[in-house]
Amino acid sequence: MMKRTLVMAAALLVAVPAFAQYPNKPIRIVVPFGAGSATDLISRVLGNSVSAAVGQSVVVENKAGADGAIAASEVAKAAPDGYTLLMATNSPLSVVPAMKKSPPYDPIADFTPITDVGRYTFFIVVNPSVPAKTLPELVQYARANPGKINYATGNTTGIVSSALLASLAKIEMVHVPYKTEPQVMPDLVSGRVQMMFASSTTSMPLIRDGKLRALVTTLPRRTHLLPEVPTIAEAGYPTFSIISWAGLYGPAKMPAEITARLNKEFVAAMGRPDVQEAMQKQAFVLTPSSPEKLAAWTREQLESYRNILKAVGIQPE
Repeated sequence: MMKRTLVMAAALLVAVPAFAQYPNKPIRIVVPFGAGSATDLISRVLGNSVSAAVGQSVVVENKAGADGAIAASEVAKAAPDGYTLLMATNSPLSVVPAMKKSPPYDPIADFTPITDVGRYTFFIVVNPSVPAKTLPELVQYARANPGKINYATGNTTGIVSSALLASLAKIEMVHVPYKTEPQVMPDLVSGRVQMMFASSTTSMPLIRDGKLRALVTTLPRRTHLLPEVPTIAEAGYPTFSIISWAGLYGPAKMPAEITARLNKEFVAAMGRPDVQEAMQKQAFVLTPSSPEKLAAWTREQLESYRNILKAVGIQPE
């Protein structure tokens, strides 16, 4: 009896520290885009804040490529111990699964939701040579000059957003794809391409310098950084429903205790004034949540993107 009691006690001593001592080594956040991207920047801001709170390094690792599928696939296959996380966006968890007949992972079954993180601000921007200062004027110009506007994309948000706008406005434009947003900017400024759905991170400095013109923002509200720029709904397209978002996930079957700890630490970080100030400079709107709310959001957005792709005639590959 004594021997059995000692064995049980030893088992408890082994099991409890696995959760009680978490984290006891560096945490890795895998980011599906390159250094300097909006997702990279918000991950580093949050990672630094959480690192200071838990006393362990939070390392950001960039795994760009395949619209985020490379990063998502790696995290989906990682050990569910809380030390490998994914700063996912709508690209790998909404668009890729919606665009592929056989996606490399299941966005619902292969991940553990931790917390919603926020919403990116996107603008429709044009080269100043385009004779349009509003979205209705751009649509009018495009209708009068079918195929004359070259629009650039540097991510799946840009691809789907441009296709949806063209469908809603009934305009014809020429698609010029790039691998990343930063690669687009020299050609957009020079006028080789004339229009783009661009994130605030890459476009804001150029807008302020007068090298690009912002027509609308895709957020439901105007951003404080450019309060004079209307929303796309205000400009006449209230049914434009694409949201660019970020959320934090771990691999599937991550222990509930570790999920709860990560949720607590990242939500607390999003409430700190220095983090909020840094996010405001990026025009990134923080939306911390429970794991359950992120799970529901993930399902909702997957279905939304499937419907949008179907509506604009993009077939799964």
